[in-house]
This record gives sequence, structure tokens and C-alpha cells, in this order.
Amino acid sequence: MTKAGWLGSGSLILCALFLANGALGAAAVKPPATQQRVQLADLFGESDEEKAARAQKEQNQDDAINGLNAKVRDLEDTIRNLTGQNEALTHRVQELDEKIDRQKKDFEYRLCAMTAQQLGAGTGQNDANAVPCPGGGGGPSSFNPPPQGNDGSPQQLAPPPGVLGTLPSGAPPQLVAPPSTQPEFSNAMNLLAKARYDEARAAFRNFADGHPKDDLAPQAIYWIGDIAYVQRDYPGATRAFAEVIKKYPTSSRAPDSMLKLGQALIASGQKKEGCTALAALPAKYPHATAAVLAQGSEARKAACRGIS
Repeated sequence: MTKAGWLGSGSLILCALFLANGALGAAAVKPPATQQRVQLADLFGESDEEKAARAQKEQNQDDAINGLNAKVRDLEDTIRNLTGQNEALTHRVQELDEKIDRQKKDFEYRLCAMTAQQLGAGTGQNDANAVPCPGGGGGPSSFNPPPQGNDGSPQQLAPPPGVLGTLPSGAPPQLVAPPSTQPEFSNAMNLLAKARYDEARAAFRNFADGHPKDDLAPQAIYWIGDIAYVQRDYPGATRAFAEVIKKYPTSSRAPDSMLKLGQALIASGQKKEGCTALAALPAKYPHATAAVLAQGSEARKAACRGIS
């Protein structure tokens, strides 16, 4: 190839390379389609589709917020209603508690009054000879007195044991009120007032055995006999009343114990021995109360006819 031919071929190659470089440069400078669209969007604003999508999103958010607000209001209303119901129930429970407390006190007083009637004692707080009934001297009570017979006398609560009936319902026997220095005796009296006879009997026994020289010891033994009599344990009653007479012959309970000893002996079938005790009552205790002497005379007339 001649020199002129080489030059012509080189020119063609150079031209081809120049055109190729120009095309590559143009391709590198040309922006992508997405960038063009972004630029167009910035220039002309959101499209209708974009506006609709954004509006729908905002509407969904508003609906969600409104739904949450409605649930909060519902919960607040529910809490207010529950609070009101709870206050009403609390008030009702307080009323029921007060009613139950009144009924409990009334029942305790009824039970104590019936116990006192069975034991032949009173219930007045100002009466030193009474069984201490809780609430008996306070405000008005719904306590109804024990039923009365046709003659107006209190009706006995237990069927008559033997021929003498239950404990006499005449003048109550003397009862020294328990001093605050003797909590054991006070506890026994409280058990007696609640008609918890077995526990009271044991408590009186413990007190008498633990305090034989105490002024209340004959009282405790007397109540042991009285409880035993009500329980129809006539041998136990006989032993207790005889113990009072033997250990404490000068106590205020000795005349009562002599009367009850005669009644317990007769009720247990030892009629002759019982009538002997009743007959000896006026001579052994001439200074006994008129009520005790009268009861002894009436019991002897009723049960000891024909017995010398």
C-alpha cells in the first residue's frame, strides 16, 4: 500500500473514533427517565393519582384516630358506670353489715335473756343479781320477751324435769357482779350469758379450783350446780350445791344452794333426802331471803306430801 493509502485509512479510523466518542459522551450526559419524571413533577406538581393516594392515606389516618377517640370515650363511660355501680354496692354492703351486726346483737341478747330465765336470774344492767346480757340496757332493742303462759307468768323453756319443773322463775338468786380483777370469772359469766353451758361450766370449775379462797368461789360453784340442773345432770348439780354448803356455809349462796340441793335430790329420784334438805332450810338459814324460804316451802308442799 502506498503512503497516500495509509494516510487515507488513518483518517477514516480517526473519524470513526471521534464519532464513537461523541456518541458515548452524549449517552453519558443524557439523564435517566426517572430523573426526568422527578424534575417534571417538581415543575408541574402532583399528579391526580398521587393526590388521590395521599388523600386516601390521610383519610385512613383520620379514621383510625377517630376510632381510637371513640374507644377512649367508650372506656371512660364504662369506667364511670362501673364506679357508680361500685359505690352503690359498697353502700349496700355497709347497710347489710350494719343490719347483720344489729341482728347479731339482738340474737345474743335474746339468747342471754332466755338463759337468764332458765337459770332464774334477771338481765337488767343495774341489777347486781342479773346475768350480764350485752346490749340489754342500751338503746331500744327488737328483743321480744319470752312467751308467757295463760296466767301471765314466763313460760319455761325446757320440759319439766321430774316433778319440780325447771329452775324457779321467782326472785332471782343473788349474783355478785364479777370485778375487773377477776377476768376468769367474767369470762365464765360471758360464756353463761351466751348459753355455752359446757364451756361455762368448765370455766367456773377452773376458777373455783384455782381460787378456792376468792369471794367469788362459792358463786362459781353455785353456777356449776345451776348449769348442771338445767342440763338435767342432777347428780352433778347435787355435788355442786353440797360443795357450796360444805365449803362456804356462811356465803350468800349457801341458802340458795340448800334450796337447789333439795330440788336436785328430788329430781334425781332421792325424794326423801330432798325433802329433808328442804325441811332443814328455814332452821339452817333463818336469815335467808323471803323468796328463798317461800320457794323452799312451796317445793316441799308440792313434792313432800306424806313424807315425814
